[in-house]
Parts: sequence; C-alpha cells; structure tokens
Amino acid sequence: MTSLQPSLLLEGLGGAVDLMQSDPGALLDLMEVRRLLEPVATALAATRISDEGLAEAKRHLDAMREARDDVEQLNAHDAAFHRAVVAATGNESLVTLLEGVSGRTLRARIWRGLVDGQAAGRTLAEHEAIFMALSRRDASLSQAAALLHVSNTEQWLRDHLEATPVASETPAPTGADRNGRM
Repeated sequence: MTSLQPSLLLEGLGGAVDLMQSDPGALLDLMEVRRLLEPVATALAATRISDEGLAEAKRHLDAMREARDDVEQLNAHDAAFHRAVVAATGNESLVTLLEGVSGRTLRARIWRGLVDGQAAGRTLAEHEAIFMALSRRDASLSQAAALLHVSNTEQWLRDHLEATPVASETPAPTGADRNGRM
C-alpha cells in the first residue's frame, strides 16, 4: 500500500520531476487505459449500483468536500469514490484491473492537486456529476460524466508533461510523436 503523504510522494516538486524523468509515455499510456475503461465501468455500475453502493459513494463524495483543502485526504477519498463505483459493477476482474491502473497514476493526481489551485473545485464538480448520474441510474450520463472527468485529468497531465522539457541524454528520434514514440 502506498502512503498518501504528499511529502513522501512528492518531496516538494521532486515527485513531479520523478514523474517526468521516469517514462512519461508509460504514465500517459496508463491514463489512456483508465480513460478507455473507467467510463464504461461507470456506465455498467449505473445499471447495477445498489442503494448501499450509492450511499458509500456519497460518503466519499461528502468526505472529498470536507477535505477540499487537504490534497492527501481529497485524493484518498477520490480513489475510494472510484473504487466504490467500480465495485458496484460486481465484476472483480474489472475492479482489480482499474485499481491497478488508477493506483499507478496516483502520484500524478496528487501532483496536480498541489500545483493546480483549481483542481479541487473541478474534481469535486466532476465527481458530483458522476454521482448525480449514478443516482439516476443513467448509464449514458454516468459514462459521459466519467469520461469528462478522466479525460480532463489526462489532458492536464499531457499538457504539463509536454510543457516541462526533461533533459535527456538521448533526444527523441526525428519524426517521433509528442510522447517520443515513432
């Protein structure tokens, strides 16, 4: 289990540098997988979620509101909210897969919370939209809300990784895409 202490994860902005110096393409690939799978899982959850499952998601959403100014707690409840939603599908393989992908992007999401003063407000609004759609048991709206949320996070990460050049001993080959791939 990874500690959610921002000081341990980031050591200031050192964690951001680690993210960028590690393979940013791999991190972006994980975000892409999350974007492809999580909205569909959220749509499925809308058709299967119980009143108890909704209550659990609401508890985490309420806790996120209370922790708005605490990046560590906000992210802990953010992750728990997503876990509760995916768990509502009743598909343990999907839960395990998405937990693995989401867990590997946690540092990037905490980094966003520390450097983007508006991230908490947007994150809360996006989670409220997901919860509202789930409450209505509306699969299409749930999928759309989850897609918007994950896509916004992915785009922020892409923008910030691309805006911060990383010194590399081996420059990307000519003709490489923005992730350094041919």
